[in-house]
Amino acid sequence: MGADMTMPKGSNVPVPAPAVRVELGWTSGAGVPDADASALLLASSGKVRSDDDFVFYNQAVHSSGAVRHEGKKTDGGRVSDALVVDLARVEPAIETVVLAASTDGGTFGQVPGLFIRVVDAANGAEIARYDSEDATVETAFVLGELYRRQGAWKFRAVGQGYGSGLQGLATDYGISVDEPQQAPPPAAPAAVQSPVAPAAPVTPAAPAQAPPPPAQAPAAAPAAAQPVRLSKVTLTKEAPSVSLTKQGGTSGAMRVNLNWEVRKQFKGWASKLGRAVAMHADLDLDLCALYELADGRKGVVQALGNAFGALDQPPYLLLDGDDRTGAVASGENLTVNLDHIKDFKRIVIFVTIYEGARSFADLNATVTLQPQHGASIDFSLDECTVPSTVCALALLTNTNGDLFVQREARYLVPERGVSPQRTIDYAYGWGMNWTPGRK
Repeated sequence: MGADMTMPKGSNVPVPAPAVRVELGWTSGAGVPDADASALLLASSGKVRSDDDFVFYNQAVHSSGAVRHEGKKTDGGRVSDALVVDLARVEPAIETVVLAASTDGGTFGQVPGLFIRVVDAANGAEIARYDSEDATVETAFVLGELYRRQGAWKFRAVGQGYGSGLQGLATDYGISVDEPQQAPPPAAPAAVQSPVAPAAPVTPAAPAQAPPPPAQAPAAAPAAAQPVRLSKVTLTKEAPSVSLTKQGGTSGAMRVNLNWEVRKQFKGWASKLGRAVAMHADLDLDLCALYELADGRKGVVQALGNAFGALDQPPYLLLDGDDRTGAVASGENLTVNLDHIKDFKRIVIFVTIYEGARSFADLNATVTLQPQHGASIDFSLDECTVPSTVCALALLTNTNGDLFVQREARYLVPERGVSPQRTIDYAYGWGMNWTPGRK
């Protein structure tokens, strides 16, 4: 099959690659609902073995490591949501990986240009593509599936729709869902064909207490099976805040992830300068957090000065390593120990440009807060139109024992000679002393 040819519904092709990237894409625009990719790992029964065999935005990595939800990317008017499937690591008991999409706030009839494509994870070569052209009232869609045949993997274009959303699709494959019954019980597929079978960076003065070595995240929830939560919260300018308590996020670890991509290169600048300008070729963004604890202690968690924090003792925040890719699976990650909500007064999460760019212009960035228990919270940053090197992402505030998350998405422009960290300090009134430092 040619790389630019779409498969007919029901057809299949061999998948020779040991690992693939599955992209679900569509064209964005006014009135177009958001969509989310998901995968279900099925045994020979045609059902999941347990709720762990469901990979989606609230459960991003399968326990085997074979399937991973990487998240959305935007390129001009096209949006894609990606899954990575390491076929060599799929457990022998799994015979099929169902590749699905669900809409948020509309139907697939309102989503133009919907397609799924499978590419070789190693070199990006397209293996298969299926374009869906007959969607109407569906709110969930099985677009394709990867399945075993005689020891090899194949991809089948499916095109099976559901009118009952992600909840209906998930329960149809054996997932137990912990959601209010707002939709009718899982229905038969909708009327579509059934499937065939930088200024010098700085760091604060030496803290009163030396940063302890990174600690392990809080223990995972007990092994007792709990229904999957499909709830998702997207913060916007119109609805910028949410209570973690109301979303069920009151304990365990909460991962804060920043991922990004560059929308375009500065070709105009290059021509004016008469030489090649490799802006963002080695872009290094740093996720950081200013914290104020209930006992009055203040500090910063950041890569500069190796102030990575700790989870089992103050500040109950831990920064992962330093990443330069912007990928959701890695990216920049900060973990918050929600078992210590009472110990927090406020936290401002922010990002600085360490090197590789002069501002956040042309950067497409998304912030995701994923509590161990409760709904995922995400938001995108607005387009940057000022020469900003530091952006306040989110403000977490303890109000009567409830941690509120507020979308800030606030680009700040440091004054001449003032560091990005000090700029955030001034903006939020932290009142710390800062000295130069490097990582």
